Amino acid sequence: MAYVGLIIVLLFTVVMSISDLIDQRGEVAAAATMLEQLGGHRAAAKPNATGEGTMPAGSPYLEGATVTIAGATLLQRVANAVTKFGGNVLSTQLDVQSSSSKPGFLSMIASCEIEQPQLQELLYDIEAGMPFLFVDQLVVQTPTTSSGSQPGKLRVLLGVSGQWRGAK
Repeated sequence: MAYVGLIIVLLFTVVMSISDLIDQRGEVAAAATMLEQLGGHRAAAKPNATGEGTMPAGSPYLEGATVTIAGATLLQRVANAVTKFGGNVLSTQLDVQSSSSKPGFLSMIASCEIEQPQLQELLYDIEAGMPFLFVDQLVVQTPTTSSGSQPGKLRVLLGVSGQWRGAK
């Protein structure tokens, strides 16, 4: 009787092990499929001449020998992006030593006007380019008929931050 019980326990263990292996193989296949899909999206999003994905050129950090120069680089990068997409920069404010920001990060707030279709392109350009910048705040106000802004342009308050490595 003990021999038959032992055989049944061993058969049960073998069946459970094979079942676990089949489940793991299915999970690996699903993960491989997802990886291929993600790789295809990445390559399709930014193909270069050879068909492979590319990284934007430049340093991932804000450049500058001092915090003031790095802040000016941040202001210039955002202002250039806004004007590149047909917007107007109304005002900017640099926050170099904010108590709410992380150490090593510089923050700025820009008030600008831009047309609605270009807003998404602007946000993508800021976050996808180099140096790595992060949109921390986005407030969009639709144009009113009595507003002094140009017709069809949104008034946008944009909070952007980037990391400065410090003096070398």
